[in-house]
Amino acid sequence: MPTTRSVALAALALSAALHLPPAFAAPPDPARLFTEHCAACHGGDRLGAIGPALLPENLGRLKPAEAESIIRHGRPATQMPGFAADVLDDAAVTALAAYVFTPLPAMPVWGEAEITASRILHRDPATLPAAPQHGADPLNLFTVVEAGDHHVSIVDGDRFTVLDRFPSRFALHGGAKYSPDGRFVYLASRDGWIAKYDLHSLALVAEVRAGVNTRNVAVSADGRVLMVGNTLPHTLVALDAGDLNPLAVIPVADAAGNGSRVSAVYAMPPRGAFVAALKDIREVWEIPWGEPGRFPVRRMETADHLDDFFFDPPYRHLMGASRDGRRGIVVDMDAGAMVAELDLPGMPHLGSGISFSHEGRTVMATPHLREAVISVIDTGTWTTLRRIAMPGPGFFLRGHETTPYAWGDAYMGREKDVIPVIDTRTLEIVRTLRPAPGKLTAHVEFTRDGRHALVSVMEDEGALVVYDAATFAEVARLPMRKPIGKYNVWNKISYSSGTSH
Repeated sequence: MPTTRSVALAALALSAALHLPPAFAAPPDPARLFTEHCAACHGGDRLGAIGPALLPENLGRLKPAEAESIIRHGRPATQMPGFAADVLDDAAVTALAAYVFTPLPAMPVWGEAEITASRILHRDPATLPAAPQHGADPLNLFTVVEAGDHHVSIVDGDRFTVLDRFPSRFALHGGAKYSPDGRFVYLASRDGWIAKYDLHSLALVAEVRAGVNTRNVAVSADGRVLMVGNTLPHTLVALDAGDLNPLAVIPVADAAGNGSRVSAVYAMPPRGAFVAALKDIREVWEIPWGEPGRFPVRRMETADHLDDFFFDPPYRHLMGASRDGRRGIVVDMDAGAMVAELDLPGMPHLGSGISFSHEGRTVMATPHLREAVISVIDTGTWTTLRRIAMPGPGFFLRGHETTPYAWGDAYMGREKDVIPVIDTRTLEIVRTLRPAPGKLTAHVEFTRDGRHALVSVMEDEGALVVYDAATFAEVARLPMRKPIGKYNVWNKISYSSGTSH
């Protein structure tokens, strides 16, 4: 139910509209309004139907005032209509907006039966072609997530042309994951939908809803299993990567039964296992994928809640960011124990960190969400070698094995339109690019050969800007609708040290 304050405000608004004293104005009934105007698309339980789930966890950074505007005016490029004043007056709109931001009274049930029932087969796998049908290098394609109008584009990384563009589920996660051979791309939405798309035929193959609110998906190195991390309900879900049928639903809870949201799940190829970061339990979970149908959990206690991970290149050590944003910790995966503490104040975004060689040693570098620096860590001693001053706090960092440069951003700062380029030999900024002055610009990804860098202008009328990675000259510009992420097939499946995993 909405808060007492929101109901009172709605009642006062209605009273003013009818010129009645507040005592005589009946407050709107948001549950009834939702049933009458919203349930057909969003589900009577608010868990979603043809429209997305309307729960606080699924609304992300949407503010109540923005929700009211969407109710009144609709949402462009979707089936969400606007409700005119003669259908929903101001009081009703305010009450409805408050209602969708109200948590459910109990944890939603979404188990194996619900997952299986949600599965949609768009193409019979037996009819898929044996070879690519588009003439482009299948390992130099980019999957681009366009949040502006909820679409995905497949871009040829040699000719910089769009091969296909198709609608996605609401609030698709920026990350895309590929099958080990690079043929299929898997996409996860905030609403729990997992989609499988064939990059040979440029066609959607299947979809399944693995949760009510999902963080991300990981793919096993043998290509057999997808692991989905959920925040609602508190589960990890193993799916058959071939047909997206559920293999296991793993409750996420501590020994006392206290549930936890999943922050993220990753694949660790050398270990033959998935690893999960948990928001509400001081543990790291490792889950092997080797035995068909069995997913035993190895629990490792940690000194803090960990929100994000980075792995050293051999995947022997896991680096995690602490919840308070003041430090990082290192876990030896063989020993299952913490072995070092990292000096990483300012909320490091380890999931966007990269590795490279510097003066004969392997280092990792990470942006910070609250401090305008890039921290460079020696992975042999776990000491901080350098803090590189940046124009503002950043979100992404990217590199490539063939280039001496790492490309960052100032996503969280005032200068959101800059792309600082760092020379990994000197650990100094050597160039600052402004692909679109005054517009949010971030997230670099390289082509397969590292010769070109693609940058996102993350505005509704945005673009992918292609640069020569050696000369920093602009090569091409593709119009896009808020391209929040793009992922090169080869760099992902080869686990390039310059990109996120």
